[in-house]
Amino acid sequence: MASKAAEKSGGGKTIKVTLIKSVYGQLASIRGSVKGLGLRRIGHSVVVADTPSNRGMVNAASHMLKVETALSSGKG
Repeated sequence: MASKAAEKSGGGKTIKVTLIKSVYGQLASIRGSVKGLGLRRIGHSVVVADTPSNRGMVNAASHMLKVETALSSGKG
């Protein structure tokens, strides 16, 4: 779901986000940020557009995530 949004963004920058710790015991806002990024389980990775809203969600849960720059798809 989140990767489709990255593709629709017009080929802009994307980031790969991986959940490395459990959301159990975290604040509801942090759990919501993880869910909003499209992450479901430990080890699950998604590619999302590098937008201010996505960066805010990543920053909220940064202690639980691994963030990498995603390779561009080469379209265009």
